[in-house]
Amino acid sequence: MDYDVIYIGSGNASWQGARFLRKAGLKILIIEESLYGGTCANRGCNSKALLDAPYEIKALADNFEGVGKAGNFDVDWPALMKFKQKRIANMAPFLDGKFKEYDLDVAHGKGMIVDEHTVMVGDDTFTTDKIVIATGLKPVIPDIPGKEYLHDSTDYLDMEELPNHAIIIGAGFVGMEFASILAEAGLSADVIIRGNMALKYFHQPYVQRVIDKLEKKNIRFHFNEQVSEVISNVEIQDPEAKILNFENALNTDEFLRDPEAKIDNKPYENGFTVKCESGLSLTGDYVVAAIGREANVEGIGLENVGLTYTKTGIKVNGHLQTEVPNIYASGDVADTGIAKLVTVAIHHSKYLAKELLGEADEITYPVVPAVAYTIPRVATVGVPAYVAEESEEYDVHTIRYGNSYSLELKNDTTAEAKVIVDKDLQIVGAEIYAADAENVANMFAFIINKKITLEELDYMIYAFPSSSSVCLYKLHNIHYDL
Repeated sequence: MDYDVIYIGSGNASWQGARFLRKAGLKILIIEESLYGGTCANRGCNSKALLDAPYEIKALADNFEGVGKAGNFDVDWPALMKFKQKRIANMAPFLDGKFKEYDLDVAHGKGMIVDEHTVMVGDDTFTTDKIVIATGLKPVIPDIPGKEYLHDSTDYLDMEELPNHAIIIGAGFVGMEFASILAEAGLSADVIIRGNMALKYFHQPYVQRVIDKLEKKNIRFHFNEQVSEVISNVEIQDPEAKILNFENALNTDEFLRDPEAKIDNKPYENGFTVKCESGLSLTGDYVVAAIGREANVEGIGLENVGLTYTKTGIKVNGHLQTEVPNIYASGDVADTGIAKLVTVAIHHSKYLAKELLGEADEITYPVVPAVAYTIPRVATVGVPAYVAEESEEYDVHTIRYGNSYSLELKNDTTAEAKVIVDKDLQIVGAEIYAADAENVANMFAFIINKKITLEELDYMIYAFPSSSSVCLYKLHNIHYDL
């Protein structure tokens, strides 16, 4: 065998564990057809965090409107994008250097599984004892007329200018986070949702608060709508007309006062019309498909070894093992029923290192915090509130720590958490709505995983002021039944 383990894909689902296998003496090959590091490093988490941060700061500054704020904090998107592109461009070379440091072999190209022990990259053939598929997910583009006009998350995270009016198809992580940026930028958007919920895996009362905020900032939501077609207005526009579909245009009053007036610089003249099955028709200058992601496994030879898959990935057992015993799946491409997050991918990769060294039992998972980086954020960890509210095994306590401690929370009066406890008053879950919900969620993840009791939490002394300290302090009301 040329290698002990071949990883197809170079993201966190592979290299995080591969380095430990190499340290243990195994010979490792990582195959990558695109940029080293995969989606999160190059066109996902890192890009989103960098582009979101200034708008998060803007929203925090707005808390002091009328009580100390002077002037406006404006974000220069083109300059921010150049900064983002420069920083992200360094990620793949950085990881290339780390792979060399870890003594991991790499092959650049598309990995094709030929049989259970053979993988081809172009004209090169490699043999191996074990294969790990870590190819992640790819954006879903609906198969509708005009799909060629749709952009995905990779596109919007690399756009040179923000659109004046976007049409966002879908209200999951990508759709809602993009809508938040547009809202803070003072722009507008229509969000089309196939069902009756946005961010369906999060606490819906908190999601509704986000929606209410966005609607006040020119983001419109259309529930229970199915997109049927996207049309380029350039292709259907009457050459004599000044603008097509005025109802969504900015400064529409100008046109209504003088229908013959030429309206300059409107996004819709050269934009797009999105039609829904209900008859709803919307126009904008940028259309994003944000309806989810699916397994990125086409063309890697699964059929050659008899492996099947669904949109949610390749089925694996409790050892991340596929139906072919020496082939494993790690990260988002593995159909485990667990949230598809980069943190879970890292957990998979580290687990697999132990598994392939014969040092692991079946994989287990701690509670996994998930965050939607809207403005403000919403987060969930552990037993969700909707489950607790329908069960006699749990109680749900509302902690309005923003209302009580707005001075300590940068004048944020809305920060809130719902804490789920069992009958022994052990914290088992939390829902958070706050500017820094991600940090509070991590705090609750630690409490839940380590089974820290309310009594122990009440005994501890915390740094003050801080969002974690004031939220924790409010927990004493549960402990003392106040």
